[in-house]
Amino acid sequence: MNQRKEEGVSVWTKEKLIPKEELYKPGKKNVKLSIGIPDVGSIVEFRVPLTPQSVEVLVANGHNVFVQKGAGREANYSDRAYAESGAVICENAAEIFQCDILLKMAPFTCDETEMMRGNQLLFSPVYLSFVTSDFVRKLMRKKVTAIGFEYLKDDEGVFPLVQISSEIIGNIALVVASELLSSIHGKGVILGEVTGVAPSEVVILGSGTIAEQAARTAMSLGAVVKVFDDSIHKLMNLKARLGQHLSTSVFHPKALRKALKTAEVVLGAMPMNEVPNLIVPEEMVEGMKENSVIIDLNIIQGGCFETSRITTLKNPTFKEHGVIHCCVPNLESRVARTASIAASNIFTPILLGIGQSGGVTEYIKGNRGFCEGVYMLNGILTNRDIARTLSISDTDINLLLGAF
Repeated sequence: MNQRKEEGVSVWTKEKLIPKEELYKPGKKNVKLSIGIPDVGSIVEFRVPLTPQSVEVLVANGHNVFVQKGAGREANYSDRAYAESGAVICENAAEIFQCDILLKMAPFTCDETEMMRGNQLLFSPVYLSFVTSDFVRKLMRKKVTAIGFEYLKDDEGVFPLVQISSEIIGNIALVVASELLSSIHGKGVILGEVTGVAPSEVVILGSGTIAEQAARTAMSLGAVVKVFDDSIHKLMNLKARLGQHLSTSVFHPKALRKALKTAEVVLGAMPMNEVPNLIVPEEMVEGMKENSVIIDLNIIQGGCFETSRITTLKNPTFKEHGVIHCCVPNLESRVARTASIAASNIFTPILLGIGQSGGVTEYIKGNRGFCEGVYMLNGILTNRDIARTLSISDTDINLLLGAF
């Protein structure tokens, strides 16, 4: 036991008191990643998840980036710009879908899952209202790990992609509304105020980031703005930030009906990662003014209006009861370059972190917010919202992480 006797007393030897070093086996670090960016194909989506500048940073850190030919054209990023930044330009999607990590600004499709080699990491929006059990089961068979934009959080508990998209959408929605009110499309009314002319009225459903950005823009133009929400606390906070000229109300049917009758523009702007708890009935839409405008920014979650149906950037509007409806799920693609830069600013440090951590599993374990963005881990569904929507069983990700 490394001890000796001194005058009848046991004394520990110096050798026993000195701590001994143990061999430390470090985890695998600085993994080299292959990152693929496919073209969106037939989907009307103009954004790209990584800009050439971000590609240059990733390549400089030892990673390989593969970009399908033409993937950045709608955001005004040429294949040459990507190639000069160090990306490999691929002719077809099949090459891209062999990469370790795949990023796409639109949801992946069932056809694309057939091209995946399996055991990969996917980044994309989920669009809960449109996800199918067939798609989810195909991902399971491929044993992928999938990240949903709507669920991804940062270290402060903020949804970074939802937040930045909301800011962009809140601004662009008023630009779209202004176009639809013009004589080219509608009644020929300016969105704002002119001396001697009554200002236009804008009604906003919701008080989150989209609503706040839209209200700021509308108020700066001189429009009369009224915001509805079911939370007095949220309305008070919004009014404190925007000032006394903002009118607010809870979702009282009589108050909402009255506001819709006189509004030029109505925005459905409930939080992007929540299913709207208010659906404006068709009879209220019927009572709106001829050629007034509805922009349903919640169409991904099913929409805020009973008359809403999904549209695209190429065919963005339809008329129902004389009211112009715009229900584009990816409205921020109208400013594709700005939206691409914003998304790339979020993805780049995440990808660098995955490489530095030694892989996605290690990165998930060390980043709580990122962990919440995982809706599938190695082919096992971990998201309760998707599971309930599709009646598929899910597993707590914290239980799985101990096994991988």
